[in-house]
Amino acid sequence: MLNQVLKILLNIKQKIFPFYKDKKFKFIFKKLQEGFPKENPTARFVGGCVRKYLTGEKIDDIDVATTLTTDEIKNRFKNTNFKVVETGIKHGTITIISDNLKVELTTLRKDIKTDGRHAEVEYTDDWRLDSERRDFTINAIYLDINGKIFDPQMGTVDLKNNNVKFIGDPQKRIEEDFLRIIRFIRFKIIYDSNIEQSTLNAIKQNLNGIRKISRERILNELLKIFDLKGLLEINNNFQLKEIFSMIFPELLYLKRLEKLKKVQHHSKFSREIILAILLIDEKDNHEYFSHKYKISNKIKDVLEKFARDLSDLKKDKHYLDKDLQKNIYKNGKNHLESLNLLNFTINSKTKYKEFLNTLNKIAKFKMPNFHINGEFLKQNGMKENATLGKVLNIIEEEWINNNFKISDDRVKELIRINSN
Repeated sequence: MLNQVLKILLNIKQKIFPFYKDKKFKFIFKKLQEGFPKENPTARFVGGCVRKYLTGEKIDDIDVATTLTTDEIKNRFKNTNFKVVETGIKHGTITIISDNLKVELTTLRKDIKTDGRHAEVEYTDDWRLDSERRDFTINAIYLDINGKIFDPQMGTVDLKNNNVKFIGDPQKRIEEDFLRIIRFIRFKIIYDSNIEQSTLNAIKQNLNGIRKISRERILNELLKIFDLKGLLEINNNFQLKEIFSMIFPELLYLKRLEKLKKVQHHSKFSREIILAILLIDEKDNHEYFSHKYKISNKIKDVLEKFARDLSDLKKDKHYLDKDLQKNIYKNGKNHLESLNLLNFTINSKTKYKEFLNTLNKIAKFKMPNFHINGEFLKQNGMKENATLGKVLNIIEEEWINNNFKISDDRVKELIRINSN
């Protein structure tokens, strides 16, 4: 209910103070329009920012399509407060940055040749041709600096009806870039509706084409899917779930998302947590996925730690009970909250009440301060060498196991015992 109210308020705010009226955007569009008649716009907003503006969602990324070339763009922003970054110059893309604003500018293009992975393009000044090379009608809606819509593919109609529709022939669009199948899944999760039969047939006929796509591009799209709240509803859409499972057979445990739905308002969950929920089992399924998609060491390390700790939790019935405070101290509150969430979602025996009880205990726990340090050990007769760190760890471990208490006499005794 609260989310709906916030969305309504955001929608009202954006209608009263539309994003395109920002002074910085006015400046950018003025620079791009210089030397051209006003009736022939040289630049328009396009893609997600337009889509989100029309649906009253929070706008993050700003994309602008322009008839200007990258060299012309660079010249326009010389000696301004904008820094020019050549983020994708071979694809006709320049990014300009100023303070907290980042705008991606891309020259209008038309496809000349495609092979399912890469496209050979030619620059154009024809807005309709540019729209025809885009994937979905809802991504081919243009907005000028005065708020006027240019919609050659009737994307506003599909957006109003939550319809994710390929531009033109779905078969042809997919054959141009097989990654569009996964992008279709992502947008379908955002705008929930039925899949047209012709689109469904085209997707199934081209699933093997995904093998031609780099693992990096596939993983990048998958991680974007994990950011979507609507992912939790994927089990309710048989067609979407079937396609998703065909593409990602390693993500075996979509059913676990049903339990996650029950606690989504109590816990925050990241991409790594979603991955862990869908992957981790006793057969090292996550290791195969990590190898196949060459995931970053950061994500790999998080998955491995979750897997180890879940294994320890299964062996130790006191992990989230008598040993909870000790494990919070050693791993941090955030990790234990995540582990509690994973345990509830993955372990069918864990009850909702248990999850909430553990979550409350973690929230209330005040992290104790270990008051013993190396200086204290030296003052009590220890020399500064490799042994000092070892003794400090022994003292800290006993302090933890004794409910975060240890007397000075016991510390001195441990120094005496372990410093020889």
